[in-house]
Amino acid sequence: MSVTLFDAINIGPIQLNNRIFMAPLTRMRATQPGDVPNALMAEYYTQRASAGLVITEASQISNEAKGYADTPGIYSAEQVAGWKRVNDSVHAADGKICMQLWHVGRVSHRSLQIDNQAPVSASDRPYQNKTTIKDEQGKMVRIACDTPRALRTDEIPRLIEEYKIATRNSREAGFDMVEIHAAHGYLLH
Repeated sequence: MSVTLFDAINIGPIQLNNRIFMAPLTRMRATQPGDVPNALMAEYYTQRASAGLVITEASQISNEAKGYADTPGIYSAEQVAGWKRVNDSVHAADGKICMQLWHVGRVSHRSLQIDNQAPVSASDRPYQNKTTIKDEQGKMVRIACDTPRALRTDEIPRLIEEYKIATRNSREAGFDMVEIHAAHGYLLH
């Protein structure tokens, strides 16, 4: 018996209607202040709910994890409520949705960090690329990433706890599963 792209598949206890997965795409459309998922995001993901699995844009696990303007988070009650509206809409369209958890590490800029602190990373080596921030007029602009500060060993338990909380928040928001982003020069990479 041959299997096609349109045949159902199980991933653990989750049955997906087909084998088409929508890859995560950073969209930078979360409501400000607070990086809260909104109605536009619910519409976007619901329009794609016929894929076997929709993987969300990466969402920061804490304020410190942010590296791009207007990206959503999953660490506050308002963000959880926003994602719940997204997930309820996707589920109403018979879709399955996966949260992608994210800590960008050194791929950030001071203007995105609390009190303009340096981003954190595994070392103090800067990321030789750019990120996206908003300028004083609110326009999205590309800018060089700031030099990070190296994490201390005693900070690692806090990061692990932030991932745990983000995972619990994802469950509370109604996600079917969670994926941890660990590539592209971000913190876990």
